[in-house]
Amino acid sequence: MHDLTTLRASSEPIEEYLDAPSDAAEAFNRRLQEYELDPLVTEKLKAHAGKAYIFAFSAEWCKDCKKNVPVLKLIQDATGIEVRVLGHIMRDAKNPDERWRIPPSPPEVKTFNVVNIPHIAVLDAHGNELGAVIENPPEDKTLEEALLAILEAA
Repeated sequence: MHDLTTLRASSEPIEEYLDAPSDAAEAFNRRLQEYELDPLVTEKLKAHAGKAYIFAFSAEWCKDCKKNVPVLKLIQDATGIEVRVLGHIMRDAKNPDERWRIPPSPPEVKTFNVVNIPHIAVLDAHGNELGAVIENPPEDKTLEEALLAILEAA
């Protein structure tokens, strides 16, 4: 179980992460403009607002983050499910025993056992991890469908 108060304090709202100046800003904005959520899935996700939270581990250099993290903002805006980002993850090339360099990577990469990013963790209102989408949703699902499947299975 994770402490939601601590996670919120360690993370940033998705809109702040996406709006921050970075090399990924253009890609983030393009994805926000181009992606269309599935309205039927979005409607089902609304039932989980206030009962589920999404925490995404992301890095501006990661192509899958550039593709998926902006979609999380669209999901938040359409459903009311809070999305927060633990960003700025960096690989640790100098230490072969560690995947991520802390800092700047948030220490929560260890708590959540983050191996690949984006790591999109879905938690319930008590901080229990219900599931995660790692890198990309399954080939036969959109990100919103993958998140709904996690929530419906819980």
